[in-house]
Amino acid sequence: MTRLAILADIHGNLAALEAVLDDAAAHDIDYMIAAGDIVNWGPSSAAVLERLARVGCAMLRGNNEYYLLDYNTPRAPDKWNGYVMLPWLHAQLNGAWHWRIAAWPDQVSLRYPDAPPVRIEHGWPGNPWYSIFPQTPDAEIEEKLAAAGVEETTFICAHTHLPLDRRVGRWHILNPGSVGLPLDGIPGIATYMLVEGTPDGWEPAWRRAPFDIEKTLAALAQSGLVEACGLEGELVIEEFQTARLRLSVFHEWRRRTHPDAPLSPELVEQFRRLDTATYWAHTMLPYHLNLDL
Repeated sequence: MTRLAILADIHGNLAALEAVLDDAAAHDIDYMIAAGDIVNWGPSSAAVLERLARVGCAMLRGNNEYYLLDYNTPRAPDKWNGYVMLPWLHAQLNGAWHWRIAAWPDQVSLRYPDAPPVRIEHGWPGNPWYSIFPQTPDAEIEEKLAAAGVEETTFICAHTHLPLDRRVGRWHILNPGSVGLPLDGIPGIATYMLVEGTPDGWEPAWRRAPFDIEKTLAALAQSGLVEACGLEGELVIEEFQTARLRLSVFHEWRRRTHPDAPLSPELVEQFRRLDTATYWAHTMLPYHLNLDL
C-alpha cells in the first residue's frame, strides 16, 4: 500500500525538520509532501527549502509563501504594510527561491492505484488563510467543500498547527499538525502525519519527533529577527519557547483593552504579566490545550 509522509507548517525550523526526516526514514515512505507554510517565522527558511528539495519532497504554497510572493506588489493588501515580519522574510531569502515558489501549486490531487484520490491544500480550498478547527460546524465544512467541488473523499489541510481527524458528510478531513511551530503547549516536539492508502480510504497515524529547541532558539538569536522586528520579533521567539500563541494573542488583547496605546516595551511587558485566565480569554478556543503544563 502507498504510504505518504505529510508535513506542514515547518516555518523555517531546520532542527525540527531534521528530526522529522530522521523519524520518517524508519517508516518506508513512498513520497513526502509539505502542505505549505514552509517559510517564515523561524530562522532558517532557505535551509529548510534546500533540505526538502534534496529529499525530493513535493511542496505546496501556504499563506506564508504568499507573504513572500505578494509583498511589495499590487496584490498586497494595505494592512500588510504594518507587518514587520515581511521585510525580514524577504531579507532571509534575498531573492533565492522566489521564482520556484511562484510556480508551486496551491493544491494537489493525488491519484494512486491502490487508494481513492486525496486532496491536499494548506487551508480551505482556494483560501490558505482560513482554517478548519475541531469546532468548525459540520454544515459549514460540507457547504464549502461542496461549493469548491472537492470530489476527493479525503481532504488534508494544515494552517492551524493542530492535528485533526474528522469525518464530515462524505469527507475524511485530516491535519498533520505542525513540524516547526507546535501550538499545543509542548515545545520541542514536531508533529507530522503518515497516511497509508487502502481501497476504502487513507488511514492516518500521527508521529511526534522531539527536536533540539535550543538549536532553534540559538538560530533565532543569530537570525536578526529581533533587530529587524523589535518587540514583535521577541513575541515570535516566545512562541517557539512556549509552543503557545503569543503575537496574535498580544494583538487581540491590545485591540480589546488598549486600542489607542502605541506599541512599547511597557505594553508588551504588561501583556507578559497577564494572569492565566486573562491570557486564555484572549486566545482562540482550539488552542486551549494542555493547560496544566
